[in-house]
Amino acid sequence: MKIDSTVTAVVTGGASGLGAATARALSERGAKVAIFDLQVEKGKPLAKEIGGLFCEVNITSDESVAAGFAKARLALGQERILVNCAGKGNTRKIAGRSKEDGSISYLPAEIFQQIIDINLVGTFRCVAMSAAGMMTLDPVNDCGERGAIINTGSVAGEDGQMGQVAYAASKAGVIGMTLPIARDLMNEGIRVNTILPGIFETPMMANVRPQVRDALAAAVPFPKRFGRPGEYAQLALAMIENGYFNGEDVRLDGAIRMAPR
Repeated sequence: MKIDSTVTAVVTGGASGLGAATARALSERGAKVAIFDLQVEKGKPLAKEIGGLFCEVNITSDESVAAGFAKARLALGQERILVNCAGKGNTRKIAGRSKEDGSISYLPAEIFQQIIDINLVGTFRCVAMSAAGMMTLDPVNDCGERGAIINTGSVAGEDGQMGQVAYAASKAGVIGMTLPIARDLMNEGIRVNTILPGIFETPMMANVRPQVRDALAAAVPFPKRFGRPGEYAQLALAMIENGYFNGEDVRLDGAIRMAPR
């Protein structure tokens, strides 16, 4: 599908990191871009910079997501592109011992559920609402293509590390949704793919100690560095523009396979 000024795109988590890079890349191609995020202080200036629209959206709420799509569609038109970058990480083992007194505790189910609600259910919610909107559009080509959806998984969804049980489960769920959703939408001309980033230079990594960052970068086979948000955006655009790209989960990770810890 061609990305140009006739196309509207929605990017969740678009105020920073992978989402911000993707919003910029789509705008540079001419697309009208709506940014869905809770980070008003970052999202509004970015939307202004790229000539897009900022929508304060909580992806864990049906009402908030529906309101975001309604606002974006009214201002920019029905989206043909959805890129889901909104998500949250956490690190806590399912059960462990205190270093201070040896007491044992476990990961409360509500914390596990919170990560699932944001990363997995939130992604599903945005895909479902966006797909329903895309189905109202006329096809853009002889193949009957109406739209393209990109979700964000993680290499943790395939080789999660110690302390990543909630995060890994949520991202494994996103990976597992890809093919069934592509099949659900195959007769509607809507393609669905998922990117599995490895270790990327994102706000989540900003507070990591330098020695830890160096060790993580050294663990990447090649190139020995963190991924750059622009590289994620580049792959997202390729998935959108290549009409035969459908139902795929693609690692973008410098060939890393995560160690247990």
